[in-house]
Amino acid sequence: MPKSLKTAEIEKISHIEYFNIGVSVDCVIFGYDNKELKILLIKSDLEEFIGLWSLLGDLVRPDENLESAPYRVLKERTGMDDVYLEQVHTFGELGRHPSGRVITAAYYSLINIKHHKLKLTHNELHWHKVNDIRKLAFDHKRILDTSLERLREQVMEHPIIFNLLPEKFSLRELQDLYQEILGVDLDRRNFRKKIAHKDWLIDLDEMENDVPHRPGKLYKAKTQVRKKQSRRKANDAAMKDLA
Repeated sequence: MPKSLKTAEIEKISHIEYFNIGVSVDCVIFGYDNKELKILLIKSDLEEFIGLWSLLGDLVRPDENLESAPYRVLKERTGMDDVYLEQVHTFGELGRHPSGRVITAAYYSLINIKHHKLKLTHNELHWHKVNDIRKLAFDHKRILDTSLERLREQVMEHPIIFNLLPEKFSLRELQDLYQEILGVDLDRRNFRKKIAHKDWLIDLDEMENDVPHRPGKLYKAKTQVRKKQSRRKANDAAMKDLA
């Protein structure tokens, strides 16, 4: 063996502090209900953050891949096992975790609140209005803000928004959702023109029922659009499929 080489064990011993850094995942789960964008939060169980809410997350286990961890967290905490997930950013500032150095990979998910029955485990688990969130445990408010910005960047270019809607919806409902996410009022005519240009929708030749306004036509996302939103690994190559 050349003298310039060293074993992995020697490398670990000589840089032990570098091998004592934790890795975690945090899930930013968005939902939509009553014309409001919501986020799923759990009550923090750390004394340092008593009374504060946090994102759903956990340390990555020694025997699991990074990309498997967020799915495991969602399954354990909520019972959901087939959702849209995308990696957003990695956060590794010093002091972000009171127990030691922890680097976290954040993922965001879009789900239809009414079609998912959440399994409550451990701490309290509740939906909160995104616009009402002022402070969270750890650096989770920053993670939430970063994920929201990513969502806003993507909704007009990629058909991810349909995860938040029921199978059938009106263009009025679709526009309301876009406006809530983007935080702006959209011109009705221009919005519908842009959506038509995307060629994402199927006209069902049905009308809304029991609405306080003039009934509108009902639509659904095309099958190939829905397929692109099925569970997939969150990486740049997968995102190209949505173009």
